Amino acid sequence: MISSTVIPDEATLDRALRSAVRAPSVCNSQPWRWRISTTSVVDLFADPDRHLIVIDLDGRALLLSCGAALHHLVVALAGLGWSARIDRFPDPENIHHLARIQPSTAAPPPDMAALARAIPLRRTDRRRFSDEPVDEGLRMILIEHAADCQTGLHVVAGDAARQRLIAMITHSASLQRQQMGYAAELARWTGRYAGAGDGIESSTVTSGIDHPGEVPMRAFIQGRLAQSPHSFEHEDASVLMVLASQRDDRLGALRAGEATSAVLLAATNMELATTPLSQPLEVAQTRASISAHLVGPQLFPQLVLRVGWTQPGCTALTPTPRRHLDHVLLKR
Repeated sequence: MISSTVIPDEATLDRALRSAVRAPSVCNSQPWRWRISTTSVVDLFADPDRHLIVIDLDGRALLLSCGAALHHLVVALAGLGWSARIDRFPDPENIHHLARIQPSTAAPPPDMAALARAIPLRRTDRRRFSDEPVDEGLRMILIEHAADCQTGLHVVAGDAARQRLIAMITHSASLQRQQMGYAAELARWTGRYAGAGDGIESSTVTSGIDHPGEVPMRAFIQGRLAQSPHSFEHEDASVLMVLASQRDDRLGALRAGEATSAVLLAATNMELATTPLSQPLEVAQTRASISAHLVGPQLFPQLVLRVGWTQPGCTALTPTPRRHLDHVLLKR
């Protein structure tokens, strides 16, 4: 019988954290720091130096990003045979201390362990998707994964609702372009020096002009990612979904980040392509409109997700850069 005092060794935690930092983050800013105690307790901290203060004025996207990394860590531990107990916001006097994770020898939930396979495979795909719809059964699986993280996932159903959301996204982007400091901050995270290990690379941004009616993407740098040669011969049948929480506070944002990880990893396991869209929720006016007209006035939208099938013939996406683990670990 295994003793309850057994703790994971350094190599196990190293593997788990290398998976955790593969989580998606706003502009690939990776705004997290980790600390491992001598008893193998892992603490997650927000990194205020990586807060995008113009794009993410209220820090909600930072919390979403860290929530995704938190869930990635728990999933990675499950894949290695460990369960985990999470204490969120354990230190009221330190707002940057987001979570304390205590690994346990208790058997992890099988569905959690299954998600671990998706971590090295997940990509953000900004290309046009195929004309094959995502059936209702698959959508329900994603909704259940979000619910497990105490976050709602709402399908934007019907052409009228879809076009309304696309119009909101377009208007939000227009408002942001007029915001003082926005262009400079975006340039900072899309013009990183070679080997920086973060930011948006041109190889992940589509080249050419977006097809009319397609869901608009954030205007990053000039992209080098080619569309499929037949991608403009059909409608993009992707489904738009909105992650929304029942509370508009730091816990709601952190849990929504965990739900983001859960949904993206589940979609990857089902071979679906995904695009997280944080830009529409960075403008208060747009966020309020999505709440009032699409998800319900008592809910608080946190992130838009675009989900679909990759167009046949598309090249495989390469992994986006990540900082070395040594650069995100705090000393004990």
